[in-house]
Amino acid sequence: MDLSNKKILILGTGANGSCAAADITQDGYDVMLIDQWPDHVNSMNKNGLTINFPEETKQVNVDAYHLCKLAEMNAKFDYVFLFVKAYDTAWMTQLIRPYLSDTGLMIGVQNAMTAQRISDIIGPNRTLGCVVELSSELFTPGIIQRDTPQSKTWFGIGALSDSIVPRLNEVKQILSSVGNVDVVEDIISAKWMKLIINAMCMGPFAMLGSNLYEGFKIPGMRELVMKIGTEALLVGQKNGYKIVPIFGLKEDQISNSNNPIELMLDKLIKDIGPNARDAVFHDHLKGRYSEVDEINGLVVELGKDKGIDTSINEQIVKITKKIHLGELEPSIKNLNTFKKYI
Repeated sequence: MDLSNKKILILGTGANGSCAAADITQDGYDVMLIDQWPDHVNSMNKNGLTINFPEETKQVNVDAYHLCKLAEMNAKFDYVFLFVKAYDTAWMTQLIRPYLSDTGLMIGVQNAMTAQRISDIIGPNRTLGCVVELSSELFTPGIIQRDTPQSKTWFGIGALSDSIVPRLNEVKQILSSVGNVDVVEDIISAKWMKLIINAMCMGPFAMLGSNLYEGFKIPGMRELVMKIGTEALLVGQKNGYKIVPIFGLKEDQISNSNNPIELMLDKLIKDIGPNARDAVFHDHLKGRYSEVDEINGLVVELGKDKGIDTSINEQIVKITKKIHLGELEPSIKNLNTFKKYI
């Protein structure tokens, strides 16, 4: 279908948002980027985006604006892809709401359970849920290290309202510029599956100052991670979330597996490669607040409501907070807290 006359906004151009913006722009769509980091915006406008893949480098000129310029714009966007941190979802959605066209769609390409949060503000008839598998890093303005090429990048998209199911193919076409795209019938369960994987591999390894590849070499770490995932899976099941395939896996692969969450985790590790460092690892390096409260913290919160023991996830949350406050450093010593579990 011809979407050349449609206006696309990438709202939040951190590492993943920049990767998507570069690919979609390069495929000829009408794309605008908005971000709140002035140095990054200035660099993008001066030099374009540099995307360093494991085996190649791409340079793409983009149309980028600082967030403060939004109030000066008269634009109406047909598609808004939200790439900000989960905890920034509500205010960013409120902010962009007046700039979404009457038939526009908003897609939260994020970790955690943000789809309902977006829907509560702009309505289910304009909201698509999205699960993403894309590993990238941003430390220097305008320069991205992308660990997963298009062939290993995956999106799952799904409607929150039956009325917009026919429009899923529009968003699939756009995101196909960035990676593989599947339409997922139960997108909310899919987002919980991704939350389980994030709970297993973001906070736990970041607290050690390690990436997944090196972290799994630590004795007892895989066992601990699987217990974290088991807590999250049980909480999800008690809250009505189903086990559904993500990361491009198929239903028969999940149904025939003795441990579907381990299968999903291993698929992720294989796709991102040995050098990738997750977002919480980056946050610790930069002294920033992370999404652990939105991930492991949500497991704990919902677990309490159902009377489920989530003590390991709770410890991940506590240690992460101490690291953010400067009371602890990311270190393998933090694993001592979990000795009774491994």
